[in-house]
Amino acid sequence: MGDGGSDAESRELARTILRYLESFPRAKDTREGIAQWWLLREWSERKLMDVQRAIDFLLSEGLIIETRMEGVPPFYRVNPEKWEEISKILED
Repeated sequence: MGDGGSDAESRELARTILRYLESFPRAKDTREGIAQWWLLREWSERKLMDVQRAIDFLLSEGLIIETRMEGVPPFYRVNPEKWEEISKILED
């Protein structure tokens, strides 16, 4: 933990662990379990909003298509009419 970046990262991970324990005060796990279940769960929940924003952007640009069916969550696929535009975006 010599450089400031790793100290800050360690403190953020420590806060994440404490947030998990605040929600689940009786939780206990191994180091591997904390990494796999506690931290990835927290990361996953935070990233879900980022993923939604990216999906919203791709939809607004017409690069992906949303399909809705009753009883299941929407799913997304590439808009085949936009391959040329997608290729240009991926080149950047």
